[in-house]
Amino acid sequence: MAPSAISDTSAAGHSVQEIPTINGKEKTPLEAISQGDVLPGIPTFPTYAAERRHILIHMAATFRHWARQGFCEGQSGHISVRDPEFPGLMWMNPLSRHFGMLRAGDMLAVEIATGRIAAGNPNPATGLRTANAAGYWIHSAVHNARPDIHAVCHAHTRAGRAWSVFARPLDMITQDVCTLHDRHAVYSAYGGIVFAADEGKRIAAALGARNKAAILMNHGLITVGETVDEAGFLFGLMDRSCEIQLQVEAACASGNLEKQIISDEEAAYNCKMANEANVLYREAQGDIEYEIEAAGGEAAIAKGFETLQIDSQKA
Repeated sequence: MAPSAISDTSAAGHSVQEIPTINGKEKTPLEAISQGDVLPGIPTFPTYAAERRHILIHMAATFRHWARQGFCEGQSGHISVRDPEFPGLMWMNPLSRHFGMLRAGDMLAVEIATGRIAAGNPNPATGLRTANAAGYWIHSAVHNARPDIHAVCHAHTRAGRAWSVFARPLDMITQDVCTLHDRHAVYSAYGGIVFAADEGKRIAAALGARNKAAILMNHGLITVGETVDEAGFLFGLMDRSCEIQLQVEAACASGNLEKQIISDEEAAYNCKMANEANVLYREAQGDIEYEIEAAGGEAAIAKGFETLQIDSQKA
């Protein structure tokens, strides 16, 4: 039997899909992805305390997922989330506590302007309240530069570090990476371990006013979002895309294979449908729910939250 011809369905002139509509109105990305009942988006809460509890539980679950993915590297790596009631505070993970052990009650509230620890329980291993100083300088700079975002994720993953040495953005070579089409940047400098404000400000400037991710040369990856769920999902997507890019580059090294790049028009369509905050929140829920279940349920992963006290006079 003769081999089948390859169907060229992506030839020049192939039109990009139209945004689906309902009753003459464009569907939201969640409506478009849902067949049957429409999936819920970012939840709302009756009180700041309820919202804070939800955020810190999901923050802890995101860290536990990171541990499962092998994103740990000693004491490196941090997530911050702006407090819903006191926007001058951001919640961060304690330094030197394994991602896979974190609970809501382990998180520390750090004053963005000064670095002061405004709330949090002592680390059970050290008896101290200690955040990552480099993390503070990076995250405070990003939160100051981007009032539109509420969460920042940064870690030193294997694939992220490997691709970062080329100081190149990711190619649009898969449907999934198109979520970051024209929404990720490259910080093509390296200023050493971040022990002062200047390097954090340069990273924030490289991220820019609208990007959701950046590749930090010789360093790692950073992502941002309206929720910790969004930023955490984008971080995993970014890391996997770096790994795929490295595999594709290695496969192409012989010169016998050629990358097929998704067109800007098609990539922009994918991004419009996949990069919306409610969709990205929902994308994260499978992993979040798995980690909550694996931890023993919501009460177990929320442990210690009830003892967290913010001094509202100083917040």
